[in-house]
Amino acid sequence: MVTGSTGGIGLAIAKGLADAGATVVIYGREQERVDAALAQLRTTRAGAQARGVVADLGTAGGCQALIEAEPDADILVNNLGIYGVKAFFDIDDADWEAFFQVNVMSGVRLARHYAQGMKARGWGRIQFISSESALNIPAEMVHYGVSKAALQGLSRGLAKVLAGSGVTVNTILPGPTRTEGAIAFIAGMAQERGVSATEMEALFLAENRPSSLIRRFASPEEVANLCVYAASPQASATTGAALRVEGGIVESIA
Repeated sequence: MVTGSTGGIGLAIAKGLADAGATVVIYGREQERVDAALAQLRTTRAGAQARGVVADLGTAGGCQALIEAEPDADILVNNLGIYGVKAFFDIDDADWEAFFQVNVMSGVRLARHYAQGMKARGWGRIQFISSESALNIPAEMVHYGVSKAALQGLSRGLAKVLAGSGVTVNTILPGPTRTEGAIAFIAGMAQERGVSATEMEALFLAENRPSSLIRRFASPEEVANLCVYAASPQASATTGAALRVEGGIVESIA
């Protein structure tokens, strides 16, 4: 089960899991996008086993609809998330609530259900796609960083709840990633500043993420590679961890 998987990192994770032999459930809010993602998956991955569910996981009702459509899962990747630049003093209560419902509560609701079945079966993998922004809260979108930091606590706490059960729980921390949304964001900034998209990407990193060690945006596939490993039997001793795939942005040796 990969939420927010009609494009970007989510779709890359779904493709990676399909390559590894998993039956994948694609989720999205629009039937057209779900159908397009499934078609792409089946076209590029011959023999891939995949199906889709349309629901709004930013609501309790949407999460329940997904649970009813797909009652069990061995691997749950909570990738769904929203972000947006907004000055702190302009972030109102409705914005805070929206970010928590989508970025945090969707994962809470799904993990609360699917973890019980995993525990009963003695095996499972739960991941929360966080961000380096959880450790390096961006001043330009504090609400986003705080919501991702909340996932860190949620993941660690759930890992303790499931200790010894055979179910692992981890967060994945991407950095700037070349998704459709990021490409559009950089293109808009490039137009405003009269530079090319390639130049703007370098400027963005220099101005906003100067500690990057790879000095570029990661690809969705690079993030997905870590997610697939963390979902595999080989990662059986990795739990309660924050796994970084952010290009060395975070200034920490831990």
